[in-house]
Amino acid sequence: MTSLESDKILLAVTGWDPEVWQTEFAKSAPKRKLVLDSEADKNDVRYALVWKQRPGSLMNLPKLEVIFSLGAGVDHVFHDTQIPDVPIVRIVSPDLTMRMSEYVVWQVLDHHRLGLRYREQQKQRVWHEDRRQPAAHEVNVGILGLGVLGRDAAQKLRTLGFRVSGWSRRLQTIEGVTTHYGKDGLKDFLKDVDILVCLLPLTPDTKNILSMNIFAQLKPEGPLGAPVLINAGRGGLQNEADILAALDRGMLSAVTLDVFNKEPLPKDSPLWTHPQVIVTPHAAASSSPQALVPEIVAQIESYERGEPLKNIVDKAAQY
Repeated sequence: MTSLESDKILLAVTGWDPEVWQTEFAKSAPKRKLVLDSEADKNDVRYALVWKQRPGSLMNLPKLEVIFSLGAGVDHVFHDTQIPDVPIVRIVSPDLTMRMSEYVVWQVLDHHRLGLRYREQQKQRVWHEDRRQPAAHEVNVGILGLGVLGRDAAQKLRTLGFRVSGWSRRLQTIEGVTTHYGKDGLKDFLKDVDILVCLLPLTPDTKNILSMNIFAQLKPEGPLGAPVLINAGRGGLQNEADILAALDRGMLSAVTLDVFNKEPLPKDSPLWTHPQVIVTPHAAASSSPQALVPEIVAQIESYERGEPLKNIVDKAAQY
């Protein structure tokens, strides 16, 4: 086993400022050297921290043992077709989980309490009192994806009084939540959803899942009118043309999108100006170096004590 001074940790990111990660590593692990892709001595890199790494940047690292994804999802890792055959670890952080649950609860409540309508009424200076608002227990929030993020969001929505259901690839059990799983369970899940929240990972099986096929299986009318869609997972999960068509046909009453097929969202996208669409700039659960670095360091230290890695990615499922 090599010494801490000779071990190097590669930071391979694009679109992020690497300096803040370097600063936090200097605080949490001063004896370990964090190097950038452009300056790395390939022979001494033992761990790699990645976010949308350059294709091929993880090749020719003879001592590489573990790859850590710096986001909740790992689809960005698999965009590189030259990934070494070493374990890939997902980040599971209480900070990241709380940020996502805050976002989901915020958007569910905004739609539930008619935020779009009231903001438009304020803009038009219209005072309209007679619209009935349903109670939370009348509204079923359905969560696509019951991993760590989905489970936490479900539990927080339950405390607010919403009926909550969920769907996942495999059977999950959550107290107070009606759960469905597998292809056979998807139809039963969709038919009772008033607000559909998508927190699925992006994999070959889930790409474009938010399409007309799904929207057509939602119940046409509920306490909020037509169903609402909230996607805080990945942009590749959604067919944006189908979302707009579903809104125009009344199959969806409103939509919140935090992620998009192309980011930043092009200025000419009709999603910007559609009156029933809320756009946020991939801000649901940002990775915080201050919160994540200590957890990564702790995971490395436990691994070096001979303990098993946590949250290892299933490479076949890409999640």
